[in-house]
Amino acid sequence: MNFKKTILTLFCVATLAANVAYADFPSRDVRLIVPAAAGGGTDAIVRKISNIAEESLPVSMYVENVEGGMTATGLLQLMKARPDGQTIAAITYDSIITIPWKGMLPGFNMEKMRMIARITREADAITVSESAPYQTLGDLIAAAKEKPNSIRIGIQNMGARTHLTLLQLQEQTGAKFKIVSYDNSAASQKEALLNGEVDAVVTSLGDLAPLIESGQARGLVEFSDTQNEGFPDVPPVTDTDTGLDLQMGSFIVMVAPARTPDDIIEKLETTYHKAYESDEFQQWLKQIGVTPAWLGTDEVTQWANDTQQRLFGTMDALVEKGVLKK
Repeated sequence: MNFKKTILTLFCVATLAANVAYADFPSRDVRLIVPAAAGGGTDAIVRKISNIAEESLPVSMYVENVEGGMTATGLLQLMKARPDGQTIAAITYDSIITIPWKGMLPGFNMEKMRMIARITREADAITVSESAPYQTLGDLIAAAKEKPNSIRIGIQNMGARTHLTLLQLQEQTGAKFKIVSYDNSAASQKEALLNGEVDAVVTSLGDLAPLIESGQARGLVEFSDTQNEGFPDVPPVTDTDTGLDLQMGSFIVMVAPARTPDDIIEKLETTYHKAYESDEFQQWLKQIGVTPAWLGTDEVTQWANDTQQRLFGTMDALVEKGVLKK
């Protein structure tokens, strides 16, 4: 009997201590995992909003870049972190789509994390060098049909998002491109476009903003249904004369480990939402041509599940046709 009372007492003390700790959140600096290289688009956006967000907290938020495995290395560290809100992460398309679809991280699924909010979305686009003869997406498709596999287009990783975008473009138009893969790096695509190694690249306009702004490259199309205010000369695909409605791109979602308490998730969501709505962040996004796209905890969780199911279906269909390998 005494033994049972002792166990019960210890359990109550532990529970009380945990509740006190959660009530004091954050009690120390918050570690923010970015599963991408420093200096890239995701890194820049996450750093910007988190720098603003920490102004509402009594502690700092520090970014730790954890590269590898198309974000799998960073996800693994998040999964192993204590669910106390002191370690969170920013995830992108590959974390929600590519990794679980390919089974790259055993044991990983959407239930291994809690979503805080989606903050941005960024459509894929096709960009060519300034000297390229193609003035429109229609020009590019016509040339690829006339001489199949002659136009070299750079993507980021076989089977990843930009590859899927290009495969869908080929499937819907009948055009055939020579696909050149780079290791998840817009920097490598940029270099390849500049030195003539490829004729075009598929990635976001923001990734190539310096080249576009300097006149070294031109955006032909953005795979979106709305005009990007940061790049007014690049039409959304729905405004082209191709009749296409192919919409693909990446996004940034803030997440925490599974079993993170509701009150901590709520506090993080509130903190990031305040930063998201600030004039500083909104104006900065406009300057770099990235679309603000807030979804709170409940909405982003449903959206992520719906998006995953839809794209898994698309990818499975391409596998059945022999167009894509799993």
